[in-house]
Amino acid sequence: MLLFATVTWQVAAGGPLRTLDERAGADLARPGGEGPGDAAAEFAADLGHLPVAAAVLALAAVATVLLGRRRARAERRKRAGTSARACGGADGEAYAPGARRPWLPPLAAATALAAVPALVVPLKAWTARPGPDGLPLAAGEGFYPSGHTATAAVAYGAAALLLLPCLRRTAARRALTAGALLLNLAVGAGLVVRGYHWPLDVLGSWLLSVPLLWALAGALTGRPRGPVRRRPRAAPAPAAPGR
Repeated sequence: MLLFATVTWQVAAGGPLRTLDERAGADLARPGGEGPGDAAAEFAADLGHLPVAAAVLALAAVATVLLGRRRARAERRKRAGTSARACGGADGEAYAPGARRPWLPPLAAATALAAVPALVVPLKAWTARPGPDGLPLAAGEGFYPSGHTATAAVAYGAAALLLLPCLRRTAARRALTAGALLLNLAVGAGLVVRGYHWPLDVLGSWLLSVPLLWALAGALTGRPRGPVRRRPRAAPAPAAPGR
C-alpha cells in the first residue's frame, strides 16, 4: 500500500513521476492504429469491461459450486467408508469454508469484485486526472486509477483463486496462475497502447487490487494472510530432585 500511496501522491500532485508517465504514455499510445497488433490490443483492452470480467468470474463461481457439492458428497461417502475423488488442493486439502458451504467462496469473490468501484470511483473523482485523449473531464470523472484494469485484476484473479484448489496437478495450477497474470498484463498493455489510459493508471490499479486479492485468498483458505506469530513453547517442567 505504501507504493500505491506514493504513485497516487505523484499523480495527484503532478510530480516528476507523473511527467515521466505522460511522456512514456504518449510514446506508447497508438489510438488510431489499424494493424493486427492494434486489433489485438483493442481486444485485450475490452477484456477489462465489467460485463466480460464478471461473466468469467460467474463461470468460475458456478464451477466452484458444482465441484463443492461433489466434494461434499465425496466427504459423505468417505465417512460412510467408501472412497471418491473430490475437488481439493495439490495435497487433497479443500477450501476450509467451502467444503461444507460451496456457495461461500463465490460469495467472497463477488464481494471483492463489488469493492472495486467503491474504491476506484472516489479516487477518480479526487485525482481528476485527464486522459491521454486530452478531452476535458466532467464533474467527478478522472482516469486514475483505471477501472478496467482493477476490474480485470480482481475478476480474473478471483476466478483463478476459486479454481486453483480444484486442480490436483501442480503444472495445471501453475498454468492457471500464469494465465491469469498474462491476461491482466494484456489488459493493461491494451489500455495503454490504445490510448485509453496512462501507464500509471494501470499500475495504480494493479497495486490497489493486490490487497483485495490477498484478503480474498485468506478468506477462501480460512487462513489469515500475513506473518504468523507462533506461540512460545512452554518451558519444560523441572525434573524432580533425586532422593
